[in-house]
Amino acid sequence: MLQLFGAIFLGWALGANDAANVFGTAVSSRMVRYSSAILLTALFVTAGALLQGYAGLKTIGSLTSQTLHTAFITSLSAALTVTIMTAFKLPISTSQAVVGAILGIGLMQKSVNTAELTKIVVCWVGTPAGGFVFCIILYYTGLYLFRKCSLDMFACDSALRTGLVIAGCYGAYALGANNVANVTGVYAGNLLTPFQAVLIGAASIALGTLTYSKDVMFTVGKSIVKLDAFSAFITVVAHSVTVHLYAMIGVPVSSSQAIVGAVLAIGAIKGIQTIHFDILWKIILAWLFTPVVGFLFALFFSSIL
Repeated sequence: MLQLFGAIFLGWALGANDAANVFGTAVSSRMVRYSSAILLTALFVTAGALLQGYAGLKTIGSLTSQTLHTAFITSLSAALTVTIMTAFKLPISTSQAVVGAILGIGLMQKSVNTAELTKIVVCWVGTPAGGFVFCIILYYTGLYLFRKCSLDMFACDSALRTGLVIAGCYGAYALGANNVANVTGVYAGNLLTPFQAVLIGAASIALGTLTYSKDVMFTVGKSIVKLDAFSAFITVVAHSVTVHLYAMIGVPVSSSQAIVGAVLAIGAIKGIQTIHFDILWKIILAWLFTPVVGFLFALFFSSIL
């Protein structure tokens, strides 16, 4: 059971970092309470993992051969990477941390599935682009529909508040379906059955959401571009659709990259001057360093354990 500590730690770190991508914009726009947001996230992350989290397990598990020993090193290395970035309030890619750690193990074993790795890297590039494109489409479509409805101020506020809750729940479901493989994918088939893998992964993600997600949530919601309630709703829907599509094809991607791509689309619509580029560059640098740090941790632990 000691080997499972790495997976539980990683799931906790993922939940602490990635819950921000689901409700960060809604909480920061004061349309949804933080306490309600984390409870809904924990519930729907679990549902997504249990119902649609199996496909990604195969992708992560096929990158390199794993033993219980190497699976523990992989998950511990990725968890430390995500925890460090979370402490700096940066929304980063858990997928990149996991894959970086797996590549460290693969280098030691001289065994890496380059075809699967290439597919994952291509999807990494497509994730923020998908969030950006979906957000542009949804923004103008939603704006047209709202104008057609001719709602008064109170009805509009109520509709947006309800929409943000529904979009956040969908985003949490997509997060669980896509990212549970990052937590326990290296254990599936070694120590855990697929069902056990998604159950433990979901529970640990939910725990991280409930205990340590607040700081990153406000970084996503306020620091890159200031969002009104309508823009917050659109970004969450764009993020959720992007992440869910990748979940259905079985490639774990970064929900952080999806939401940042969507938030940047709002900045492009409202004017480039609304984007806080100092925060954006820090996030991009964190994305670039994340797989490297995971890789180095894996090499370090492999050499001493």
